[in-house]
Amino acid sequence: MHPPRPPSVDALARSLVDIGLPHPLLVDAARAAIAAGDPSSARSRAEAVAAALLQPVVNATGVLLHTNLGRAPVGVDRSDGSAPVRYANLEIDLLGGKRASRGNHAASLLARAAGAEAAHVVNNGAAALLLVLAALARDRSVVVSRGELVEIGGGFRVPEVLAQSGARLVEVGTTNRTRLSDYRSALDATAEADGGALILKVHQSNYRIVGFTESVEVAALAGLGPPVVADIGSGLLDAATPWLEGSPPPWLAGEPAARQTLAAGAALVTFSGDKLLGGPQAGVIAGRADLVAACARHPLSRALRPGGLVLAALQETALAYLRRDGMAIPFWRMAATPVDDLWRRAEAVAAGVVGARPRPTVAVAGGGSVPGHEVPSAGVAVDGDHAAALRANDPPIVARVHDGETICDLRTVDPVDDPVLAKALAALATGVPNW
Repeated sequence: MHPPRPPSVDALARSLVDIGLPHPLLVDAARAAIAAGDPSSARSRAEAVAAALLQPVVNATGVLLHTNLGRAPVGVDRSDGSAPVRYANLEIDLLGGKRASRGNHAASLLARAAGAEAAHVVNNGAAALLLVLAALARDRSVVVSRGELVEIGGGFRVPEVLAQSGARLVEVGTTNRTRLSDYRSALDATAEADGGALILKVHQSNYRIVGFTESVEVAALAGLGPPVVADIGSGLLDAATPWLEGSPPPWLAGEPAARQTLAAGAALVTFSGDKLLGGPQAGVIAGRADLVAACARHPLSRALRPGGLVLAALQETALAYLRRDGMAIPFWRMAATPVDDLWRRAEAVAAGVVGARPRPTVAVAGGGSVPGHEVPSAGVAVDGDHAAALRANDPPIVARVHDGETICDLRTVDPVDDPVLAKALAALATGVPNW
């Protein structure tokens, strides 16, 4: 008799839906169980993944500052007991009861969403690049195009970050044109000294160079030998945006994405968590497992690690991506709202305010992301400069002033705050402050 055929991966994954994990994680558990020759273990594998997620726990150990449970409990301690303060399973395996890594939560989920072997989370994008360079290229050469030696927010520059890491900067090409031969010549020149530790490709995320330009794509650089580290900046996970209905928004055209950059041959990508990723301020290193592990082991890793609150928020963001639920991520919910919906809201807000009128506007991604691209939008305008008065509102409203008008763009206003905005604008018309 022939042994029974194992169930399909998809069928086995669907039988685990009650565990509550996103489908890709159930597929992983099913595939691992079938590969091990034990399909019945799929449920326990999926349950182990669920138990490893960062979640609130009751600390009954008697240890007030329990390191594995996030040390001090965090929360709003209400006297009526309606919102109990909780610890969290930040560094504990709830199934085995042993110490675990905080990297088992958000980082592993982001790696899965980005198509990476592994990932590591730090406290911002610049920290991610610093840690990679310090861990992989200290006292060694890093080859970078002159056109990619960018300045990021707050006046910090890539050459300065690189210098602090202990790596040696090797500039190639010119500001507007860098060829593959430039990289090859630099690697040949440094081969005898250190082999050229890394090739660094930095996305010009907050500006664009147009005209007589030339640059080298990741796929070509990957063929030169040394690992390619791509700082993609804004954190777009997948150029196909499978978490949104329909095709990718046109304003994302040309924005590098983690999944496609890794598929093109990058060994690592680094990016921010609080830009196009739509999560809290964080930095992510994703790619080859051995290189990610080297970064995680470096002494700087502890100094740059984020706290439990950031990891919890980042975990929820990653789970939304794995569910392909962009509407659960506020940034994408706002970015994807149809202009017609915004216009109807603008008409409703303006209808109750003397002198207010709906008007078409343009929004931008901001935050040093997708420079030069505008997003069609709609808002409410009133004559005059009322920015200070709106900031004094309760809650404060931050608007923009242009050509003698105060404009409130609704693309970045949650619909539940439309009445707040309408009341504040009405107060401007009557001269009675809303505080």
